[in-house]
Amino acid sequence: MTKPVSYSDAGVSIDTANEAVKKIGAFAKSTFNARTLTNIGSFGGMFDAKFPEMSEPILVASADGVGTKLKIAFETNKHDTIGQDLVNHCVGDILVQGAKPLFFLDYFATGKLSADVTASVVEGLSIACKENGCVLLGGETAEMPGFYSDGEYDLAGFVVGVVDKSKVIDGKNIEAGDVVLGLPSVGLHTNGYSLARKLFFEIGGYGVNDKIDELEGETAGGALLKTHRSYLPVLEGLLDKNVIKGLAHITGGGLLENIPRILPENTAVEIKRGTWDELPIFGVMQNLGNVEDKEMFRTFNMGIGMAIVCKESDKKLIISHVKGLGEDCLEIGRVINGSRDVSIK
Repeated sequence: MTKPVSYSDAGVSIDTANEAVKKIGAFAKSTFNARTLTNIGSFGGMFDAKFPEMSEPILVASADGVGTKLKIAFETNKHDTIGQDLVNHCVGDILVQGAKPLFFLDYFATGKLSADVTASVVEGLSIACKENGCVLLGGETAEMPGFYSDGEYDLAGFVVGVVDKSKVIDGKNIEAGDVVLGLPSVGLHTNGYSLARKLFFEIGGYGVNDKIDELEGETAGGALLKTHRSYLPVLEGLLDKNVIKGLAHITGGGLLENIPRILPENTAVEIKRGTWDELPIFGVMQNLGNVEDKEMFRTFNMGIGMAIVCKESDKKLIISHVKGLGEDCLEIGRVINGSRDVSIK
């Protein structure tokens, strides 16, 4: 008689999935607020969409992943920050239009589910959601045997935020003479990791646990896993003051390709190199591969994670606000006449 075949024989463990749900449920619930209308386990997450304080609420949504930064998490077996990277990246992408996040959804897929790894990732998601004032409303955990290598997973996220129509930041009023300010990054954030991994591990011959003298003895893995920071706490108090003309989240494409996304026709930006401290990790990578300056600036953030465009007369107010929060804000360039491009001087 043929032995009965179960789902677990095909590589999928419902019991492990249930264990993972128990572990991650508390993390998700810790982000819930009065607007959350469903509990963990619902087919869909429900969220109260009344905005009486806004005259014309506009929903802003974005989806993203963390790319091959995941490879560093796998190799270091450190999974508690990658979720923070994802949430903060997505929040930054809607922040540039003036939106504050309402709720977040995640998609976690792996070949063989580990309840502990899954819980660690979701803990990171919940930490960042709480820091950004949004709800981890739901998500999907998929176990797909044979689809991913052992010990690997994929992670994607989806954020929905809101902004009053009169407060939308769209860059349309940017003009020559405006100032470009920069908010520092704390590392590579979530972009450029395919090149970074090649430079460190193939060309440089480093392992993730090798210490790098130029990085004050920090390990390669530690330097590359530095968390993508959120700029919402820094900028939130400025969003209603009508002093920001444009915001550019410096992600894939670097300063050269992200700033033009907010520029009107017949304008360009000139960035003055040396007006901020380029993090040592970028110099290490450039030297390892003899990477050209242009390639560095179109691949990495080079130490600037968010660019702010404002009038000259509003510059002092913005810098004062940011520095009052204990953060740095630097004048890094100017808007000039041109054809929607960025030059580094």
